[in-house]
Amino acid sequence: MVSAAEQLARNLSFSTFSKAKDLQQRIVFTLGALLVYRLGTFIPIPGIDPDAFAQTFEQAQHGILGMFNMFAGGAVQRMAIFALNLIPYITASIVVQVLAASIPTLEQLKKEGEQGRRKINQYTRYLAVAFCSVQAYGIAIGLEASQGVVTEPGWFFRLSTVVTLVGGTMFLMWLGEQITSRGVGNGISLIIFAGIVAGLPTTIGQVLELSRTGALPTVAGVGLLVLAIVVIGIIVFFERAQRRLLIQYPKRQVGNRMFQGDTSHLPLKLNTSGVIPVIFASSLLLLPATFASFAGQADPTGWLTTTAAILGRGQPVYLGTYAALIIFFSFFYTSIVFNPTETADNLKRSGGFIPGIRPGERTAAHIDYVLTRVTAVGALYLAMVALIPEIVASQLGVSALLGGTSMLIMVTVTLDTISRVQSHLIAQQYEGLVKRSRLGGRKR
Repeated sequence: MVSAAEQLARNLSFSTFSKAKDLQQRIVFTLGALLVYRLGTFIPIPGIDPDAFAQTFEQAQHGILGMFNMFAGGAVQRMAIFALNLIPYITASIVVQVLAASIPTLEQLKKEGEQGRRKINQYTRYLAVAFCSVQAYGIAIGLEASQGVVTEPGWFFRLSTVVTLVGGTMFLMWLGEQITSRGVGNGISLIIFAGIVAGLPTTIGQVLELSRTGALPTVAGVGLLVLAIVVIGIIVFFERAQRRLLIQYPKRQVGNRMFQGDTSHLPLKLNTSGVIPVIFASSLLLLPATFASFAGQADPTGWLTTTAAILGRGQPVYLGTYAALIIFFSFFYTSIVFNPTETADNLKRSGGFIPGIRPGERTAAHIDYVLTRVTAVGALYLAMVALIPEIVASQLGVSALLGGTSMLIMVTVTLDTISRVQSHLIAQQYEGLVKRSRLGGRKR
């Protein structure tokens, strides 16, 4: 049987969208907020020489700064007020999630509903401010250490840099929350998505220029396009894939009436951890290259430079370590965001059970058994999506924007936004049906 929601989703059309005035306002607000974000990526922090910093960035762009610059939409390359983007907030969110799984007080807050979530969000913001302040101060010190970048080094420059960068990240946090509540989609994800998409025209232009000059063969360029389409299809398939566990509810009596038992499903996503494992693995592997680029002459033994060369992009050790880290973080982050014991307890309280499995510990063990195998498939999928474009891009010498990390973020955010737009349109149709039924009842 097809549900009413699925029937409505099939009937969605352009006429439905034209009638959804609230959705149109939300889309306009989202586009306006993202435009404000893009304007902020072109406003440099005070006290630096942009030309001198551009030369310094060229030497370090192959490290972790290059990845941050990709997420920030070029703000790091211009050392703009949004250079830190939302990386400190994302890091703080992950740290709070890890602590919530190990600290009883935070774990209890998670169970207190909306009020508990507000307190946890407040703690996350405080921790994000702390992370952002430390990173901003480190950036100020690094800028002063670079020859000719800072016009007037000193404590005033450090303080102004910290205030500017922290203020920029806090503004983006607020802007992301506004997009989530008044726009369409997850605001934090859309801001990162906008930063990545902003660099696509430049990347495509570089690929076309390489093809024009003969540095990139035409066959390779076409193959790169075909590979991107195939990878996008794989991402869409696996991100929508679920392992559904059948849940049954027993018969219940309300007054003198007996209601039949109901059935539902517990969906286990193939990729529960999302894009977090790929981002963590990329960040850790890019650290040696970043330190080596900043060390320069301060590395007399050359061990840091040697390590960075071994872990260079496209090297066998890099690819093997990359895959191992992705698999590890997939299992680690899944264990944080999904608790089989808590899920089994919730099913037991609501009277639900898995056919053939005893409620309680047996149910938790069965869910954990299935989740482990599903996560194994999801981890291999993430490793494949991250490695194949990485190998091709490193061999052809094209931008990291064509890598698995950026493509994974773009596709997943697009899927999430589309599903939210569909939800708004379905709600619009429901409201229309309710109004018609009320009018019909009055006529009778």
